[in-house]
Amino acid sequence: MRNKARENKNPEFADEINNTLLVNPYKKEIDFFKLMPTQVDRDAYINLINGKTNGSENQITRAYTFFEKKLRQVQFEHEKLKKIITSYFSVVSIVLDADDNPHLVFESLNAKGRPLTQADLIRNYFFMRIHIDNQDEVYNHYWQPMQTALNENLTEYIRHLLMRNGIIIKQNDVYYALKERVSPTNAIDYLKELQRYSVYYQRLIYPEYEPEFELQKYFRRLNKIEVTTAYPLLLNIYGSYSENKISKAAFISILKTLENYLIRRFVCNVPTNQLNKIFTAVYPQLIAKHKDNFAEGIKIILQSRGYPKDNEFYSRFKETKFYGGGDRQIKTKLILETLEESFVHKETVPFGNLTIEHVMPQTLSEWWQNHLGDDWEETHELFLHTIGNLTLSAYNTELSNDDFTTKKQTYNESHLELNKYFSSVASWTGSEIEKRAEVLAKQSLEMWSYFGQEKTALSDLTEVTGTTPTDLRILGQRFQVQTWQNVLEQTLNTVADLEPDKYEIIAHNFPRYIGKDKNKFRAIRQLQNGYFVEVNLSAQNIQKFCYQAMETIELTSEDWSVMVA
Repeated sequence: MRNKARENKNPEFADEINNTLLVNPYKKEIDFFKLMPTQVDRDAYINLINGKTNGSENQITRAYTFFEKKLRQVQFEHEKLKKIITSYFSVVSIVLDADDNPHLVFESLNAKGRPLTQADLIRNYFFMRIHIDNQDEVYNHYWQPMQTALNENLTEYIRHLLMRNGIIIKQNDVYYALKERVSPTNAIDYLKELQRYSVYYQRLIYPEYEPEFELQKYFRRLNKIEVTTAYPLLLNIYGSYSENKISKAAFISILKTLENYLIRRFVCNVPTNQLNKIFTAVYPQLIAKHKDNFAEGIKIILQSRGYPKDNEFYSRFKETKFYGGGDRQIKTKLILETLEESFVHKETVPFGNLTIEHVMPQTLSEWWQNHLGDDWEETHELFLHTIGNLTLSAYNTELSNDDFTTKKQTYNESHLELNKYFSSVASWTGSEIEKRAEVLAKQSLEMWSYFGQEKTALSDLTEVTGTTPTDLRILGQRFQVQTWQNVLEQTLNTVADLEPDKYEIIAHNFPRYIGKDKNKFRAIRQLQNGYFVEVNLSAQNIQKFCYQAMETIELTSEDWSVMVA
């Protein structure tokens, strides 16, 4: 309106708007402007007030352009429009009590607008406690670099930083937790610390910003196995490293320990819901008991926090269903890449263009059915996604469901050591898949070697073939069993009774073992819900089936286990 009044040769009206509604003509610097937005919009706003409309484009300049066009399209009375705006357009200031929820207040005013993040609340809270003379400098040096570096990850970063002293903070409580720690006397110092650790956090989540190549490598690896729950711990470790309290070698050792811990738990299907509490509690214990040796201290602490021993890791590595939905493919590819790297290539293997290849394909041709034999359905169902049947290849699409002879020719031309294994293999059935799984399982014991104090010799690793099960524990219940067929039957009956929806998932995914048509099976037992289950299976296959069935319905080693004699 002011600018339009100037264009229309109405200088008195333009000056009235300018000097009563836009600026304080007798004030200087920041007090000259009646309204001052946050720093990100400030330059564009000041340019407009000062009559400059060619600044950088943002929401403020776009809004100005919109109304400028509208006023150009219509005839209007200046005084009347001014009266409407000043009489009916309100600026509201809301002062909240300590117990008020700022999110709810904002949402009630902004139901159709962009949600206010906790980072927005935190920013406003900081700058209300910093003197106006310091706000621009503090914003430019501390808040803006942090905001630019982390963007949508800023709120989660602040939560993780607040948790680094061992306190669990829920995602919706970040603002309140920070309010308890920040006052007008420490606001700038706290913001400086926030900005310093944000540099470490950026390097953790975006490893390309890490200047040290070795650290960058392990940050990338950890990100593939979703190490988010360990970020509060890693912020502390990075802080100690940057202050030269621990060496780079010690930092790398800690990163390897975390990877080892998480890979073993993934393979053994240990629940992830406790990781948040586990990792958050580590650093206070390191300071209290192991401040002279963080690298060894973290091993001592984690080995008693659900860390699988060699016998369980070896057994589950062979049996588990690696390939699947969610992030399983990313983790499985990392495991295969690590096994390939263990051969110590003189040249770096470019893993970027490689994908996971099923040797026995996901869709069986007639050739494959004949090749696998009479039990082809059972073999396909049990072994398809196990590690023994998986490799890496750049020719996944071309290979598809080709017969083994054709695939073998492609593998023989591969530069990957993993694929050289197939050159001496004449056929590819369940037996060959099991043999390769054993080779890779032993290799994995070296890649992610047990860092606990209770060692398990490889000769002591038990196979279930020839064993007698004595005790089944499933979904909080305990049953005495005498045969592996009892284990299978009791497992399915219990799931059907306590989790019928999950039982249907198992039945859908394993039609070779469970169904309503008893004529499909060789030897059967009828379950309590009327379904039939195949029991003409080896102890090893029953264990493999139960492992995979429990994983399919997201049950873990804490939900299902068998004791053997």
